[in-house]
Amino acid sequence: MSYLVYVAGFGALTAYYFWFRDVRILFRTGLPGYRKAAYHGVAYAALALVAVDVAVIFDEIVGLGLILLALWLQGREERERVFSPGDTALDRFLGKAPPKER
Repeated sequence: MSYLVYVAGFGALTAYYFWFRDVRILFRTGLPGYRKAAYHGVAYAALALVAVDVAVIFDEIVGLGLILLALWLQGREERERVFSPGDTALDRFLGKAPPKER
């Protein structure tokens, strides 16, 4: 087992992070683009987890390719703009979107 397995594990954690961030923004705003991204994020996170298994059992390079595929697909989802230019990088990183109007 080489260091590439750890890189694959970090990639899977990144896919899960993006999924949880989309879910948090969905709960705060209720926007349909984030709803779709959150639903598709389940599949992309599962693909990333399968990719880690492939990297451990079969081949590291194939596993990393699947991780990159999952992250690329996750980044292509259409989402609404919820952050303003004045928001800090930490707010964007944590997904602190303004709450929806009631």
